[in-house]
Amino acid sequence: MTMSPLRVVVALDSLKGSATASAAAAAVAAGWHEVRPHDDLVLLPLADGGEGTADALRSRAPAARRHPLTVTGPDGRPASTSWLALPDGTAVVETATTCGFTMGTHTEAADATSTGLGQALAAAARHPRTRRILVALGGSASTDGGAGALAALGARITGPDGAPIGHGGRALGSVADVDLRDLVAAPDGGVLCLSDVTAPLLGARGAARQFGPQKGAGPEEVALLEAHLERWAELLGGRPDAPGAGAAGGLGYALATAWGAELRDGATYLGERLGLGDQLAAADVVITGEGRFDRQSLQGKVVGHVLDAAAPHGVRPLLVCGQMETGVSSVLAVGDVVELARLAGSAQRAMHDPERWLARAGRTLAARMTRGDGTPVPGRASRVGEET
Repeated sequence: MTMSPLRVVVALDSLKGSATASAAAAAVAAGWHEVRPHDDLVLLPLADGGEGTADALRSRAPAARRHPLTVTGPDGRPASTSWLALPDGTAVVETATTCGFTMGTHTEAADATSTGLGQALAAAARHPRTRRILVALGGSASTDGGAGALAALGARITGPDGAPIGHGGRALGSVADVDLRDLVAAPDGGVLCLSDVTAPLLGARGAARQFGPQKGAGPEEVALLEAHLERWAELLGGRPDAPGAGAAGGLGYALATAWGAELRDGATYLGERLGLGDQLAAADVVITGEGRFDRQSLQGKVVGHVLDAAAPHGVRPLLVCGQMETGVSSVLAVGDVVELARLAGSAQRAMHDPERWLARAGRTLAARMTRGDGTPVPGRASRVGEET
């Protein structure tokens, strides 16, 4: 029996530490096609300004080129990384791959440095073909207010004795002077910082108090970092209260204040740049998802943005996630949900072979979409792991 063909947009984020957005989308699409081979599938890997931003942009620009380099990692040791040059002269630099907490660092949260990001930014800014820079702020290990990055860009940040301060947020307490006169010039097209948070630099929702514990900082370290960031803001000036200033341990604040960067919502910007709206306007179904779905997923993350963008077009949304926070499904308005951990029997099994279970998720969703007569099943919010 012939099934009515559907246009399906597969717009997933990466599954952190498990599968890139491109690999996840391809696996889900392959599984879907096994059940509904005549459907038109559009693969649109997405990101929100965190890990995977460069990969998402590269998926739509085959001529993009990676520039490898060695930087100072968040623990002060050399680390191999790269920045991405897009054909239009845009350079893409990721915090997650230059000073990120997934880089295998074991340093304490108060000692982690953003130096590596600054070194990558300097390399990108000095490249003759760079016209503008996109900075993906998500995933940082550091809470140094961006001091390490600014120092790598040429700022002279010194203590009372006139010597450069050490690494990390702990060292900010000794800052006496900041000299920005030798800062590497930003490209003519400007610098755009992408983030999935609107946190200010200071306060209960700021870089230290909200995100410090996620980076391993205990109560004493959090208090120390908050006090040192306050001192840093007094010296550097700018707008520590700006939305996004607290992103990446204060990197958003430092780059906006010292380098003239604009702070933008990452999911919205990347969705626009990658053509999400146009694809949804012509779609019947959109499949979105990420590694862990929780209440924050609807606030500045890829999934929340895709769901918001799909609603005006009447597109039926489906969700694939590694795991879902207990109780969150009650606020989720989607047609169907598949959790990889339930399909695989455990989160560990799902993460060990993610593409296998992503493909099975695609088959599961496609099978649930179809009755015996080939028509789509009406939307139903569910949280079931068995394949139908």
